Amino acid sequence: MKPRDMGVLFDECAARGSRTTVHLDRPFDLAPERGTRWTVPGLAALVRETAGMLAAAGVRPGDRVALVKQNHWDYDLLACAAVRIGAVPAQLSARLSGEALVTLLARLSPALLVTSAQVLARARREGTDPAAAAGTTLVLDAEADVPGTLGPDDVRGHPAPPPVRRGEDRPLIINHTSGTTGVPKLVTHSTRTIIGELARFESVRYPRIGVRREDTLLNASSFAHGRTFCWTASTLCLAPAEIVLVTGPDPDLADPLLRTHPPTLVEATPATYVRLRPLTERLDNPFRDVRLFVSTYDAVHPPTVRAYLTASRHRAPLWMQGWGQTETGPLTFRFHTRASTEEGRGPGSRNLGRPVPVKTRLRVVDPDTLRPVPRGRPGVVLARTRARALGYVGEEDRWAAKLLGDWWNTGDIGRLRRDGSVELLDREVDHGPGLSCLRAEDVLEERLPSALECLVLSGAEGPPLPVVVTADGHLDADAWRTATHGLPPLAAPVALTWDQVPRTDTGKVRRTVLLRQLTGTAGTGGSGRWT
Repeated sequence: MKPRDMGVLFDECAARGSRTTVHLDRPFDLAPERGTRWTVPGLAALVRETAGMLAAAGVRPGDRVALVKQNHWDYDLLACAAVRIGAVPAQLSARLSGEALVTLLARLSPALLVTSAQVLARARREGTDPAAAAGTTLVLDAEADVPGTLGPDDVRGHPAPPPVRRGEDRPLIINHTSGTTGVPKLVTHSTRTIIGELARFESVRYPRIGVRREDTLLNASSFAHGRTFCWTASTLCLAPAEIVLVTGPDPDLADPLLRTHPPTLVEATPATYVRLRPLTERLDNPFRDVRLFVSTYDAVHPPTVRAYLTASRHRAPLWMQGWGQTETGPLTFRFHTRASTEEGRGPGSRNLGRPVPVKTRLRVVDPDTLRPVPRGRPGVVLARTRARALGYVGEEDRWAAKLLGDWWNTGDIGRLRRDGSVELLDREVDHGPGLSCLRAEDVLEERLPSALECLVLSGAEGPPLPVVVTADGHLDADAWRTATHGLPPLAAPVALTWDQVPRTDTGKVRRTVLLRQLTGTAGTGGSGRWT
């Protein structure tokens, strides 16, 4: 089965007899009283009930519905319910600042905001009011009494309208970018781009990496982003035996669920892999049966990849690393093995592999002239793909500035190698002369076993500033001197704990914010023309 209409996805999978069982680490915010174990027919019924709730709240075909809540897979259930009644869901992270959230809501002008009392309370403490930017606000907390808003009991029990069909090139869903350099962009995808070009491509039982009916899939991601919407479409159609959903990065909370349902395939954000890494060292670790690990959003440093591949008892486990953007979907992928991640071997995590066959083309151009440069020379990476989104909501000029005919400016500095693979050096906004910050981070993480994460921030003046994230915020001076041997000059290091580093919802470091926090200035090494 291939995904077609996200509004009836769960209905169609249930009708085909899907026996997939879903296990949650906590109940859905959408249905907190219904526990943590779900069947596909049960999920289909929940989507229909939710569609009735949205219609009762006044949502009509063509309306935008903003979704802002705590991280959970019911982001996608809510989105499917909105799609079912002809609306366009916009999934926004609850980790956005109040200022960023109201900015995005102002661009959206949603007919309905679906949120939680916690999100509203935090935004109002920051001096903003998300509810003021929407026609109507529905608060999912049954026990909350927020004046001027609807609660679940106000809209529950209404029948779902018949499914509304839309053209393949009409807006289907809106997701925001990571927002590492400022307020995120709102990206509109159609059924053709995110389902036809991306989800259907993944809905194939490829040898070794394809989903099998006996598989247990773990997803520990940020469910407000477009990647999980695409994953939901393809995974439901492939009907694995079990799906396990983890909503937070705490290893002690995730461990009992993963031990009860040990996964065979894992997808997670890079930051979640880092936080769950202690589980790989425990007796009878929960990743013992995994044959495939998948990472997206950002590169994962080699020591982390090595730890998970070593934890698997599978004969030849693989790590599939994807690189892409919210605007384009995956552009390249490559595979890591135990052998390729041994220290000193392989091309490292900054080699992102080759373009997706048939679907993607890449070229590298001079950042000043935008003319192609020879292979091996660094420049700005451009991509051409049929999966490119429709545009940015409320920022049409910004979208147009990143288009060069059929080519999309990724804003990344990289180089094409002779074998056709692409090596990522830095985001253009972070790139400074004479040093790849990302490559230096790989070296430091290899040499500093105590580091959870290493960052190298390139400012407008002075040597790059290294930041070492450790469990206790302490860095041994002798270990640092050894780790920096042979590297270009760096400023004195700053040691921080994980929670002291500003991050996006996917765990990416907000480098500009961190640079300002540590130095008082947000001047970066690059121009920032294509952020």
